[in-house]
Amino acid sequence: MTTTTKAINAADVTPNRRRGGEIRVTLSQKTCGATSGFGGSVLLQPGEYVSEHYHPFSEEFIHVIRGELELKVEGEPIALGPDDSFLVPIGQRHRLANVGDSTAHVVFHLSPLAPRPDLGHVDTEPLPSAGET
Repeated sequence: MTTTTKAINAADVTPNRRRGGEIRVTLSQKTCGATSGFGGSVLLQPGEYVSEHYHPFSEEFIHVIRGELELKVEGEPIALGPDDSFLVPIGQRHRLANVGDSTAHVVFHLSPLAPRPDLGHVDTEPLPSAGET
């Protein structure tokens, strides 16, 4: 696929609920031909979380648009709120939970890409919605 220069709206991307919340990958090799990483957004309702995992080849950049969240990195809790950003280093286990009373909105980006998509993400706890896409 060649790189495209069109805008991609989150509403036009099917959400992935398998790991928790509503994850939408808007910029990726599949959607626009990205070659250096991928990114998108996450919506988490109160009490929802993205299950613990790590990326063996990628850093993850996290930026909170709205909401009160707890990010655990290697088991250590970090409070995040609107306009907070955090870089999760390559290979570090992390989990994101909405600890507030309203919907949380987070933007993420991972880079560089893993050599193959199936090598890019390792789950380290049971998935909350394993049967969903």
